[in-house]
Amino acid sequence: MSKVTLYGTRFCPYCIAARRLLASRAIDFEDISVDNDRALRQHMEQISGRNTVPQIWVGETHIGGYTELAALANSGQLDTLLDRKPS
Repeated sequence: MSKVTLYGTRFCPYCIAARRLLASRAIDFEDISVDNDRALRQHMEQISGRNTVPQIWVGETHIGGYTELAALANSGQLDTLLDRKPS
């Protein structure tokens, strides 16, 4: 299964929703907190081209934020990206 990486903050409602969605589907992910770490947040902005959180990758593919994650999950495409059978 492809590695999932989430850059986010502790209190962002979209970050919390993304974590819950991933957890509800038993998807392991690396949770990188950009709270109070300006350099790490700048790195996230540089590699994603966006300044909002969460920013999520599946493998090397940047999928965007929570809205894009939820759309992929609802369409079944998330499982395809993860290279696993639909849940």
